[in-house]
Amino acid sequence: MVSNSTTMAVSAARTVRGALSGLLGFVALSAIVGVLVTASMTPVVAVSGLAASNTINAFEGLPDFVAIDALSQKSNIYASQTDGTPVLLASFYDQNRIDVAADAISQYAKDAAIAGEDPRFYEHGGIDLKGTLRATASTLSGGGIQGGSSITQQYVKNVLIQKCELIADKKKHDACYVNATETTPERKLREMRLAIGVEKRISKDDVLRQYFNIAGFGGRVYGIEAAANYYFNTTAANLTLVQAVSLVAIVNNPVKFQIDRPDSLSNGAANGYAANKQRRDYLLGAMLKYHKISAEEYAAAVVMPVEPVITEPSTGCQTAAANAFFCDYVTKILQNDPTFGEDPHARMLNFRRGGYSVYTTLDLDLQQAAVTAMTEQVPKTYPVGDLGAVITSVQVGTGRVLAMTQNKDYSQDPAVQATGANYTGINYNTDYAYGGSSGFQPGSSYKVFTLAQWLKEGHRLSERVDSRRQANWGTFQDSCLGPQNYDKQHWSPRNDQNESGANYSALESTIGSFNTGFIGMAKRLDLCGIRKTAEGFLVHRADGGPLLQSAATVIGTNEVAPLTMAVAFAGIANKGVTCSAIAIDSIVGRDGTAVPVPETQCIESVDPLVAEGMVYGMGRVMTRGTAQQSNANTRPWVPMIGKTGTTDDAKDTWMSGASSKVATVVAVVSLTGSVNQRRLKFSSGPVATARHRMWPAVMSVANAKYGGDNLVESAGMDAPTPTPTPRR
Repeated sequence: MVSNSTTMAVSAARTVRGALSGLLGFVALSAIVGVLVTASMTPVVAVSGLAASNTINAFEGLPDFVAIDALSQKSNIYASQTDGTPVLLASFYDQNRIDVAADAISQYAKDAAIAGEDPRFYEHGGIDLKGTLRATASTLSGGGIQGGSSITQQYVKNVLIQKCELIADKKKHDACYVNATETTPERKLREMRLAIGVEKRISKDDVLRQYFNIAGFGGRVYGIEAAANYYFNTTAANLTLVQAVSLVAIVNNPVKFQIDRPDSLSNGAANGYAANKQRRDYLLGAMLKYHKISAEEYAAAVVMPVEPVITEPSTGCQTAAANAFFCDYVTKILQNDPTFGEDPHARMLNFRRGGYSVYTTLDLDLQQAAVTAMTEQVPKTYPVGDLGAVITSVQVGTGRVLAMTQNKDYSQDPAVQATGANYTGINYNTDYAYGGSSGFQPGSSYKVFTLAQWLKEGHRLSERVDSRRQANWGTFQDSCLGPQNYDKQHWSPRNDQNESGANYSALESTIGSFNTGFIGMAKRLDLCGIRKTAEGFLVHRADGGPLLQSAATVIGTNEVAPLTMAVAFAGIANKGVTCSAIAIDSIVGRDGTAVPVPETQCIESVDPLVAEGMVYGMGRVMTRGTAQQSNANTRPWVPMIGKTGTTDDAKDTWMSGASSKVATVVAVVSLTGSVNQRRLKFSSGPVATARHRMWPAVMSVANAKYGGDNLVESAGMDAPTPTPTPRR
């Protein structure tokens, strides 16, 4: 008969053998604990001692340190007030995190974490001996793999998880995550080894700081600063005792203990967030036990309910409200910038994780004027037709986009867009590649490029052409595509008001915006030259295709973006030097260093004398021509140039112009279908003249803020022009 002691011994032996078999690397509990303790307390001795056994060799073969990579942090897009004060437009993040220094974290939070998770944190070398013994004994007795992790070990685990989060490939990400979190002895052993290595290189206080910055607090909230902002609308430094301990409670099990789900049956507001309160009160008891708080503080805290003040962070351009379309334009610039990655998806992913601060060119004074004008003059929806309206302003000489708005509410969510025609994710100001549409016909405002070519080829403003309306316009010269014959096309465009002048000068055609006058000018020019001159002012089709060149394009049939026209008019006002649009002044990385940004590219579009001739004619458009209404209502007044544009049947109406400082384009356009604006009224007045009510409102603010200089130095109607150059 086998004695009870023998039976117990055999049973214990089998249990130990089974557990050790499952633990793989744990040859003996006492040996492993000795190794870990020795390694954590006296690393040099531990290394020499480990070499004595295969188990030690296995432990020694593990990496001894894991460096934290740059944590995912939210990026912000800002505008600036006149005094330079930044104003947040929107934030973007995968993980809502704000990295903070140790002194910006409440001492209550630090004490709660240590008392509740790792009371001997400042005594051990990365591994808590008592906790490890307790957890390992539970494992060996069949209780499963237990906790007992020190704060340093928890930090290591979070570092490994964060490394996985940076992997874009889902399969690789998932495999990495399993490897970092699986409940196995191998993973636990690796975690211990790394914890020891961390504490050889990093101070205790820094381990604690990084632990709080890396920890998850439920959902997309990471780090104690973002958690304090989100759950209690405060900072990590200003957390009260109860708030701090409630947040530390979440870290233990973010799904179970988070406190932003009032509809949760297990942890909602209806039951006072019972799960969080239970964990919180346990931590308060631990703080009392280890003399981190007084009995009075404990008694006052445990009776207090959990009362979160959920404060949703700004995320995405929809939070930028009236500035959302400009914000969207900025994000599209980032998506197209190889600085941020090899493709648009990678670039935005890197941006959302990178902790960048993007400071934009938006002028909040000018933007507010544009938004107000748009709100007052054009409704978001219109029962008669699908009308859109835009305002874009660009700084002359720099290309900086100062204002950008439209008569719609911004959303990229199809479900939101489906709720009403007032929502769109399309920015009507910009090219298709930058979140815009395929463009709009600018009508007569495009005629300025024929005027430029007219002057470039040696003609003068006073020179007259045959400008009768004709059924057969004959042949137009084209040095690129060959002669274009209109004899049999029965193309007979008329003037907007059906004027019948037969011998308009170039200046008269410009002032009155006569179609037949410009077609008559084009008959004596090179159509390819007109196209190239437009391209010289950085004009291009919004859909990315090449500009079309024909007699019809002379009067504005190429679909372009309003921002493109603003850039071109700024170039005219800048003595013929055009600067590409930029929307970002600077980007600062998370470490405070400057990140390269797309820079404006300035080119000489035309000779300064040609630009002066253009300015002379376009200045008369403002004082004597089709833009008088915009000119008369701009106060304070400075010298300005302009050109109106109206497409066939008044489907689209434009007002484009500039001072020597700011160029602004305003347009009311048919988004779908065709609506004759001359037959319609908004509550603010006739639809066709809404452009002349909005343009002065914006330029009045621009003139008051930026001023304006004389745009032309010569006095006569025939401003000097260059010597004629041969056609190519």
